[in-house]
Amino acid sequence: MLALPGMVRPQSEPAATGHPHGSEPSGDPVTTMREIVSAACSEDATQFAGFLTARNAKVFQRLNAGARVALMKRFVLLDEPGKPSVTQDPSGRPTVRCQTPSFATEARIGGAQVEDNLAYVPLQVRGVSDPESEAWQITIGLVREAGQWKLLSAGLLLLDLVALEPQWARESLDKNERDALAGLKELAQAVETYRRTYTRLPESLTRMGPAQNGHATPESAGLIDEQLASGAKAGYSFRYVIQGGSDLGAPARYELAAVPTIYGTTGRMSFYRDSEGGYHEADHRGALATRADPRVE
Repeated sequence: MLALPGMVRPQSEPAATGHPHGSEPSGDPVTTMREIVSAACSEDATQFAGFLTARNAKVFQRLNAGARVALMKRFVLLDEPGKPSVTQDPSGRPTVRCQTPSFATEARIGGAQVEDNLAYVPLQVRGVSDPESEAWQITIGLVREAGQWKLLSAGLLLLDLVALEPQWARESLDKNERDALAGLKELAQAVETYRRTYTRLPESLTRMGPAQNGHATPESAGLIDEQLASGAKAGYSFRYVIQGGSDLGAPARYELAAVPTIYGTTGRMSFYRDSEGGYHEADHRGALATRADPRVE
């Protein structure tokens, strides 16, 4: 996020209340903050986008799914979608509990300070399992736009998705490339496990996919997830080729490759695992990498 000194008020600065320059927005800032946190908890991108300014909402919709989720995670500090529930303290201030299968956090929303078309809402997030742990505290800035409260800032940082979009796109592309190489290595490990188990190479990636009814078979060995078995994951397409005419026993060899699904958007580098187990990478503008390309670990 971009720090713009003077644009966002420090948390300790006092604020006046009221709306001297027009009618009040639909819903109060605290209710809006409650809905923002709830949308972030469930990773509901459509609902979350409704709380962004028009300028930011357009960029948010252009971001890939991973970047949209990464932004929402910042409000609940969880790595997976959860189920939100809301309780209120005696003063009527809400707490949003975000429950995932493995963990839960609670976001306590304080009273809003409102001045003209700006509102500042304190947010405190902590893990439920360790109530004594230090809470993450921040003041969220909201701005009134077309009669609605919209996200403006987090602490002293302005939420400017237009400026952040190129950086996030680059980070997402880099992550996809790292994941693609890791995916090739995972596939190679799965192929070798399949070979040891069934004394032959799998005929296709789908043969290594999730086991049916919990029972591994040569047709569904349960060695890789459904996405890898389909040959497409995290912005990359994966290919598996058996070398020579035999898939039987230890002498049988194979090659693996991964190329970006949309060159320049989901990735730039192409990856290749040769039949001796070496890994290679190069930018081929979406075409396959080869044994002649530089080695990569």
